[in-house]
Amino acid sequence: MRVLGIESSCDETAAAVVEDGWRILSSIVASQIPVHQKFGGVVPELASREHLKKIAPVVEEALRQAKVRLEKVEAIAVTAGPGLIGSLLVGLVYGKALALSLGKPLVGINHLEGHIHSVLLQNKNDRQSDGNVPVAGFPNVTLVVSGGHTCLYRVECAEDPSAPPRFSYKLLGQTRDDAAGEAFDKVGKLLALGYPGGPVIDRLARYGVAQRAELGRIRMRGNPLDFSFSGLKTAVLYRVRGTALQAEAEDRRTWRDGPDGNANLDGLRARCSQGALDLLAGFQAAVVTDLVERTLAAARGGHVSSIFVAGGVACNSALRERFSQAAQANNVQVFFPSPRLSTDNAAMIAAAAYSHLLAGERAGPELTARASAPLGA
Repeated sequence: MRVLGIESSCDETAAAVVEDGWRILSSIVASQIPVHQKFGGVVPELASREHLKKIAPVVEEALRQAKVRLEKVEAIAVTAGPGLIGSLLVGLVYGKALALSLGKPLVGINHLEGHIHSVLLQNKNDRQSDGNVPVAGFPNVTLVVSGGHTCLYRVECAEDPSAPPRFSYKLLGQTRDDAAGEAFDKVGKLLALGYPGGPVIDRLARYGVAQRAELGRIRMRGNPLDFSFSGLKTAVLYRVRGTALQAEAEDRRTWRDGPDGNANLDGLRARCSQGALDLLAGFQAAVVTDLVERTLAAARGGHVSSIFVAGGVACNSALRERFSQAAQANNVQVFFPSPRLSTDNAAMIAAAAYSHLLAGERAGPELTARASAPLGA
């Protein structure tokens, strides 16, 4: 079964063709970073317009690279939410029109479910190339961490040889304010590091010493598996405001607005004092520590030995390193998708759709986009 996946929940226009739920025949992603860079974040109206420009060419390129004609695709899967409503509507309406005109089955997929299935998709491909790769098993605790989401799920899969696999998702904890990736981007903007801030902070933090700029621990009332990152962002603001770091940031902002503002990382690092680098390292360490410790607590509390980490922030090198160390120390297995499957993509949407399609699920013309679309209980 070849499924055409379409993803347009935020600022990436993506299409992919995935066969039998795991074999990636193509995966095309058109990024909008240059469009939103000068604003320091995603502008919803501009994102919608860019999706309108790119959706048809991206789908056509995905089909071309997969060497599959549109009429030979067995089904179409679209992201139905959560996300920016205007962005979601572009991909969803385009996918519905294709399905209607071709008489193909259509299924709407939750964006968060797609991220969870990106780990399974990666694992299946890794095991095809290396039989020694362990199986990503169930039940597990999954951390979905990105620019728009930070949440913990217990994921289970009921497998019956005579029936399609049935996945279930139970929400264990979520952010009460900023998502982790959002906090990274806001700190990057505060310190004039450019957009998106997460990848830049990850690379610059390697040159800092976190112990020189510790920001303390995040303490939560109520659900101990919930997250909160706005306090860390504010702590960075207080460390910068009225100090030499603020003047330094203004100098970087002026440089970035000039003709050399898109210089390489070395140019940016040269304009960061050791104090700024230490602050970045301290901020990143605080975020990573909180993500790892709450995820491990959820795994211990749920008596599971398998952890999935998905979403754009799963690309963060410090997060991967800390989880790898924690896996050895706590006798658990941690599974990540590759960087290309961590950020928003349509291959994960097509892969997540496979079990739904096998179970006979179909979306009708009433399928609509939802900016807020909870996954599981």
